[in-house]
Amino acid sequence: MSTDSLVKISDLNFSYDNRAILKGINMEFPRGKVVAIMGGSGCGKTTLLRLIGGQLRPSSGSVTVNGRVVHEMKHDELYQMRRRMGMLFQFGALFTDISVYDNVAFQMREHTDLPEELIRDLVMMKLNAVGLRGAHALMPNELSGGMARRVALARAIALDPMLMMYDEPFTGLDPLSLGVIGQLIRKLNDALGATSVMVTHDIQESMLIVDYIYFMSDGRVVAEGTPDELRATKDPFVHQFLYAEADGPVPFHYPAGDFAADLLRAGARG
Repeated sequence: MSTDSLVKISDLNFSYDNRAILKGINMEFPRGKVVAIMGGSGCGKTTLLRLIGGQLRPSSGSVTVNGRVVHEMKHDELYQMRRRMGMLFQFGALFTDISVYDNVAFQMREHTDLPEELIRDLVMMKLNAVGLRGAHALMPNELSGGMARRVALARAIALDPMLMMYDEPFTGLDPLSLGVIGQLIRKLNDALGATSVMVTHDIQESMLIVDYIYFMSDGRVVAEGTPDELRATKDPFVHQFLYAEADGPVPFHYPAGDFAADLLRAGARG
C-alpha cells in the first residue's frame, strides 16, 4: 500500500448467502482527502462501509486500514481501531432521550477517562465548530433536521478520528442545510487532518467538496476520477448518473415484451 493511503481495498468480494453484493472491488482512500462513493440504490455502497468498520467479514480479498487488515484483527484490536473512526449515519441517529450536550459527550465518557471539566470544554469546542454551541441544552426533538445532522457531526468528530465515514449525509435536508453540512464535512476533514469516505446520491453538492469519486454499479467499480475528470467523461453510465437522465445504461422501462403486440393481444381478447 502507498504510504499516503489510509484505507486500501483489494480484490474485495462479499456475498449474503449465495447472493453476490461486492465483486472484485479495488479502491484507495488517501490521507487527508474526501472521497465519495456513488451509485444507484442497492449497489453495495453501505455494505462497503460496514466492511471498512469491521462489522462484516469479506468473502475474499481484504480491507486494510492504517496498515492493518481489518478482518484479521482480534476483537480488542478492532475495538481500538473503531475508537479512531467516526460515523455519521443517515438522518443523524441521535440518542433521543438525552440532550445535545450529552450526545456529543457520550463517546468521551465511554472511551476515555477524562475529567468532566475537560469533557465540557471539548464538547463546547465540537459544538462551536458546527455552529451550535448555543444549542447545547436542547433535546433532539427541539432541533430542525439540519441542526440534528450538525449535532451528529459534532458527535462523530468527538474523539478526533483519523477516518470519517458518512452514510448519505445529505438525505432529507433543505438546500441551505445541505450546503452547510457539505462545507462542514470539507472544513472539518481538513482541520482534523482526517480521511473522509462519503456514500451519497447527492451529485451537485458532493462534486463541490470531494477530491475523488468512485462510481459503483451492480457491486463493481465502473468508473472513477476527480470531479473534473468525471464531468468530462464520455462514459454513458456516469453521464446518465451525473445529469439525472431518465434513460440510458440504466433503462427507464423494466424489461417487457413488445407493447404493440401486448395491445393487439388485449384487443383480440376483448
